[in-house]
Amino acid sequence: MDWGRKLAGMLLLVLFILTMANDKVQSYLQIPNEITTFESASSYIEEMLEGSGQVTVKKEKPASATVEVGGLPPKQTSVKKIPDLKVIPGGDSIGVKLQSDGVMIVGFHDVVDGKERFSPAKKAGLKPGDRIVEMNGNEIDKLEDVVHGLEEMNQERRLTMKIKRNTDLHEISVNLHQGKEGNVLGAYIRNAASGVGTLTFYEPEQGKFGSLGHVIADSDTKKPITVENGKIMKSSVTSIQRGTNGDPGEKQATLASDREELGEVTKNTSFGVFGKLDADKMDPHKPMPVAFAQEVKPGPAKMLTVIEDEKIEAFDIEIVQSMPQMQAASKGMVIKVKDEELLERTGGIIQGMSGSPIIQDGKIAGAVTHVFVNDSTSGYACHIEWMLEEAGIDTFAEERQGAA
Repeated sequence: MDWGRKLAGMLLLVLFILTMANDKVQSYLQIPNEITTFESASSYIEEMLEGSGQVTVKKEKPASATVEVGGLPPKQTSVKKIPDLKVIPGGDSIGVKLQSDGVMIVGFHDVVDGKERFSPAKKAGLKPGDRIVEMNGNEIDKLEDVVHGLEEMNQERRLTMKIKRNTDLHEISVNLHQGKEGNVLGAYIRNAASGVGTLTFYEPEQGKFGSLGHVIADSDTKKPITVENGKIMKSSVTSIQRGTNGDPGEKQATLASDREELGEVTKNTSFGVFGKLDADKMDPHKPMPVAFAQEVKPGPAKMLTVIEDEKIEAFDIEIVQSMPQMQAASKGMVIKVKDEELLERTGGIIQGMSGSPIIQDGKIAGAVTHVFVNDSTSGYACHIEWMLEEAGIDTFAEERQGAA
């Protein structure tokens, strides 16, 4: 009896594997339940599902496509059309300066009190990444506010503070140590961060931009910086630290001599840095249509980036894989650098290229986000539609809200 069950189980497993390996079944499984496309893309459904079988688009409200693959049951795919959108591709090297909401604790240092060594802040339950937003009823915006607040306490040792831990607000009391130079909190604090990256796109009518393709985190705590205010400005690449397998390279860049601010940062998310940009301060470029995630295919593409001064250049890459995504994710594509000149000069993808726009078939398809540590020629990229949503571009923001 047991052998019969095992044999039946093995036969079912083999049948399942053979079924899943069937091209028709694979095509059927890859047909999405919903497709979003632009109003002008009249034949988009047929093109996207080419090779899947007979495709019929019914002109209904809401629009839908009935897809048949071989002898498998017909599958209904809803078709949502949104207004056409074009954005201006970036590629510019930019400097980013962020001011955090409150003052972040990035570490602790001990004080000596008799035979005991401890950090008053750590002892009270504070953690790296906590943001101090209030001390003894006074709002904290910058480092000087913390110093002034400690000085004001004189001989008083008990400090009441409000901190934000992730999105939660907590009230914590700290028994300060009184040293020779006054009250000691026993914590290292910081409220600003800066770095160099690449502008991905900007939309001149709404004045919105997206860049980097990944979150900016504090260098010590590795926690994302919650932005109170921030700026982006032009930067110039002065040299290249070439990448090798196991040791990612880096763009060495300085801020432009005039330190001209291009715009303000309002969001720092897993898809990059976003905000408002003054398009008049940018070099004029032709707007370009965008590609939805389901449009992106394995094959040749271009990456726009700067590797010398402020000159934007286009380099050959290959989209090795584009993963179907029903929900936003920052690692939607695997890419590989094919351009011999770029490989010679940088070794592939290096730090500072994050946000470099990817162009395929005349459309902005995505942005570079990560390099593979053990293969500097390859890395991840995110699909552009998720960045457009994060930027609050009306066309995409309204479509997502409607879906919710």
